[in-house]
Amino acid sequence: MSSQDIPEESLPAEQEHERGAVAVKEDPFADPGLPPHKPRIQDIDERAAKRSERAVAFMFTLSMLATIGFIASYVIFPVDKIVYIWPFGHVSALNFALGMTLGIALFCIGAGAVHWARTLMSDVEIADERHPIEAEPEVRAKVMADFAAGAEESGFGRRKLLRNTMFGALAMVPLSGVMLLRDLGPLPEEKLRHTLWAKGKQLINMNTNEPLRPEDIAVGSLTFAMPEGLNEHDHSFQTEIAKAALMIVRIQPDEIKDKRELAWSHDGIVAYSKICTHVGCPISLYEQQTHHVLCPCHQSTFDLSDGARVIFGPAGHALPQLRIGVNDEGFLEALGDFEEPVGPAFWERG
Repeated sequence: MSSQDIPEESLPAEQEHERGAVAVKEDPFADPGLPPHKPRIQDIDERAAKRSERAVAFMFTLSMLATIGFIASYVIFPVDKIVYIWPFGHVSALNFALGMTLGIALFCIGAGAVHWARTLMSDVEIADERHPIEAEPEVRAKVMADFAAGAEESGFGRRKLLRNTMFGALAMVPLSGVMLLRDLGPLPEEKLRHTLWAKGKQLINMNTNEPLRPEDIAVGSLTFAMPEGLNEHDHSFQTEIAKAALMIVRIQPDEIKDKRELAWSHDGIVAYSKICTHVGCPISLYEQQTHHVLCPCHQSTFDLSDGARVIFGPAGHALPQLRIGVNDEGFLEALGDFEEPVGPAFWERG
């Protein structure tokens, strides 16, 4: 079908026939330009601008208060507290408080920044031509001038209330991250320095759950003991036995090289912590001829005839010794707690 066969009303309106050719009246891809700028109420009414300024400052201030609430939540709510909150149901009070306060803090900063940009910063659209990647001196001067003009139009220097509250909100939000360091674990306080051993507590055989007498400990044998009153069915058993586990051996008194070890023993019976001073593994291997004990995890070796000092392996210090004696009934008893913390070193250990 030729162009002569097409009805005239079917041809595009912007086209016309001239001697068999089609002439285009308008460019279909012409730049429509920017719409005329319409001033906002804040641009012409300073009272409206002040209201927007106060609204932004309120959101920044609310962000600061939420950050304070985030920090306070760590102190106020215990980890195991469960509360009912509709419509979420039963949730952790700590997790809910942390999520709500941190969410409000971040949302208010973002909402305040958006409201500031939409109501107080200049909204005049500026078109700029493309330019080479390498900036000419004139371009750099223009960029700096535009930046200075933008800063002036934003009111950043003139509206001190906005600036100060924004700085306050941005400075306090990172404190939430600092508080998250608490999740590395609870502070040990004095719990790592003390065990259940105390003066007068009997040594209980962990295999028979019976008090130990000196005649129960044979030369060359290794016996494990725990403090009197500790029951394996207790809720805190694993926590306490991890610090109080004891190993008992009997050495001929003339084979004990360390004077304090001899003074703290009873008839050659010495009691040492069972917890390795490397990473806290339980020691369970004993060589009766050399009086050496070996940790099965990383092969740290201790000499029980010489103050349980380290003679091989990665352990950093000797095993703590427990001073023992015999009570009126003839049972072995502790004469106090360990003189130093048991197990591996920790960051606040003096």
